[in-house]
Amino acid sequence: MVGSTEASRGCRHLCRHCPIVPVYDGVFRIVQRNVVMADVRQQVAAGARHISFGDPDFFNGIKHALVLMEEFHQEFPNITYDVTIKIEHLRKYEKELTALRKTGCLFVISAVEAVDDGILSRLDKGHTREDFVYVARKFRELGMTLHPTFVAFTPWTTLDGYLDLLRVIVAEDLVENVAPVQLGIRLLIPEGSRLLELEETRAVIGEFDAELLVYPWRNVDERVDRLSETVQAIAADADANKMSRAQAFAKVWDAAHASAGIVAPELKLGAGRAVPFLSEPWYCCAEPTKAQLVSIGAVASKKDERAAALERVGISADGFV
Repeated sequence: MVGSTEASRGCRHLCRHCPIVPVYDGVFRIVQRNVVMADVRQQVAAGARHISFGDPDFFNGIKHALVLMEEFHQEFPNITYDVTIKIEHLRKYEKELTALRKTGCLFVISAVEAVDDGILSRLDKGHTREDFVYVARKFRELGMTLHPTFVAFTPWTTLDGYLDLLRVIVAEDLVENVAPVQLGIRLLIPEGSRLLELEETRAVIGEFDAELLVYPWRNVDERVDRLSETVQAIAADADANKMSRAQAFAKVWDAAHASAGIVAPELKLGAGRAVPFLSEPWYCCAEPTKAQLVSIGAVASKKDERAAALERVGISADGFV
């Protein structure tokens, strides 16, 4: 049973694609530790055995975080927790990673977004491909679990770039650490997004959709958009059929190579160690509806289009063909 709390509000950073930025604009406020601990205490008393800290970046206030981690662990030595921290901060505060491990941090979520330095620069993420690889290897060295998340499809994504992302995930032994839905996420451009500062963004977006609260966009390569639909269909089917992450990744691997018109190299995945994770309903691959305030992108809403995406990878509407 999992509880949830926050040790801070807002974020110091101004990543161009982040939907938090238009709301907080760089404003960051800590939540007093006694308030956080009181919240945790009530949830543990109600049965929580794990606490998920929902801060946009747990290390925004590093001193606050370190003291809170120690206090949390002293009072609840048998309760685990997870946090979200930028790659930039995981590298800057590398020496504090062992403190996370020692105080019961089960895993760290980090919004990597891309492995293409050009895309990372457009998003103003504050880290590079090399930084991500370094952090992934440091976590492996320390025996810790990193959950990288991605915005796999952007207006600047190419088929070669997408294949490169998949290769990096395999090379860094992260297949089990990446939820299949993360491989199909499309860039969200809400009103007020700093991405709108870029002329190359304004050149590819459509009129603002007041119902979905997004600026729709399309990739210049139609094959990339078709692949995003296919990957989202694979992820949805994998979840519905309790498919392993390795099985889902293999299907994405084959679909991506097929989209590029090349034969997929044999995918050699090890047994893979089991990693702890939480499901994220926000990334459930459901079609955007009028009732939703968040969209993962312009996903087709017609049933026949979803069926066609499934069919491209050999999946029927009822399961595998």
